[in-house]
Amino acid sequence: MRLSSWRQFNLDCHSGKRVADWGRGMAGFKSLKGQLLLDGGQLRGSFFHRSVVLICQHDENGAFGLVLTQPTDNKLADALSPDLPESLKEHCLFLGGPVQPTALSFLHTDAFLPNASVMPRVNLGHDLEALVELGSSFSPSQQIKVFAGYAGWTAGQLEGELERKSWVVHPADIDLVFNSSPTTLWQEILRNKTWEHRLLADAPEDLAWN
Repeated sequence: MRLSSWRQFNLDCHSGKRVADWGRGMAGFKSLKGQLLLDGGQLRGSFFHRSVVLICQHDENGAFGLVLTQPTDNKLADALSPDLPESLKEHCLFLGGPVQPTALSFLHTDAFLPNASVMPRVNLGHDLEALVELGSSFSPSQQIKVFAGYAGWTAGQLEGELERKSWVVHPADIDLVFNSSPTTLWQEILRNKTWEHRLLADAPEDLAWN
């Protein structure tokens, strides 16, 4: 994710330090689509400090994710169009990541969603017309989150960051994606894991406070 991390990975490969190991790693590739990535304590000072990212796409060519923990002060009616359906106008716009900050993405869940692309009952979309159509439909169980920008990794970049323990992987579910407070989600998940994760969750924002 971080440019410096990707540059270091390239330097390692050109120097021959990791080529053999990397080939073996990609042979056993495992997609993280539908998983959450949490800042593992090494991303202080970056866009992803204390973030939770839902991985929406992941294959040998790279990964695409949306940050769940950065709501903005903007409502969709102000940020996208005042002509949105009433059901969408007051929705909060989230910052999905630092890549292409004007790019639109949205997550959609419903009680019955047979063609969900991210995980069971969660679909990813990018088209404004499709978003308007969803907002105009009547479904009491439907939930939508809309994002500007996204998080992106090139081939092998995410795997390299996982090797360096930049991220903590956690299973996603509907409640974590749609029904949790974005400002406390990172801490809430970590506090329900190991004691080391609980220590990380309760560490002060400024380590100088210790």
